[in-house]
Amino acid sequence: MAEDVGVSSSISAESNGRQPSQVLLSFSGGKDSSMALHVLRNDPNFHVVGIMVQVEKDNDRVSVHEVRRELLDAQVAALPSDLTVFHVCLPVMSTNCQYEGAIFDCFAEARQCFPLLKYVAFGDIFLADVRDYRMGVLARWSGHGGCPLLPLFPLWGRDTTRLARDFLALGFRAHLVCVDTTQLDATYVGRQYDAALLDDLPAHVDLCGEKGEFHTFVSAGPVFSSTVPVQVGHVESRGTAGRFAYCDLVPRARVKA
Repeated sequence: MAEDVGVSSSISAESNGRQPSQVLLSFSGGKDSSMALHVLRNDPNFHVVGIMVQVEKDNDRVSVHEVRRELLDAQVAALPSDLTVFHVCLPVMSTNCQYEGAIFDCFAEARQCFPLLKYVAFGDIFLADVRDYRMGVLARWSGHGGCPLLPLFPLWGRDTTRLARDFLALGFRAHLVCVDTTQLDATYVGRQYDAALLDDLPAHVDLCGEKGEFHTFVSAGPVFSSTVPVQVGHVESRGTAGRFAYCDLVPRARVKA
């Protein structure tokens, strides 16, 4: 099975006389991937050389989160300039086969740009089945030429209550852009992810939304050079029986008074 690595090593690459390992980060624009980027950029063992973003080619929105492409582009523009962006373009209702084909193409492109690329990082925290699937995808990639890409989970096993509070203490700002109404009331969508929201969430809801209760868009934080100005737009329900409530975040400059 592919190796998986945390970021708690007590011996840094610098002190060991080695170059930090190159990392490609799966980046959704949400809080977990933003926090993972922050953790990795502050660990001397790793060098994040690129981010991998998934976009629905039929509607030009971020997969699952349904955030406008222009907001993703503004977010990416505020990230460190040394990051290369790789896009995974998918149909709105993609199959696992389509997903893996697109992500394999992305891996090949990233390895071509960075021949020493070693890891692909994800912001998962405790869902073992999701982690196992990601590890399986990397294991199935056949284009590595004898040098496979290894999975990396910088947030794995962290207490999500502490992680959520740390996220806010670091100065990150985010909004809930999608809510699974079978787990959380639709009235939460569009709300700012702040201390008041954490205090309001029902006891059964994970404060990081790790069980899929909600998804977020991050507009500011220590990994960004500037704030992405957003305003809450309209809310609509989609999916079977309107299961998912989505908030359409809009660039603030475009909102009419």
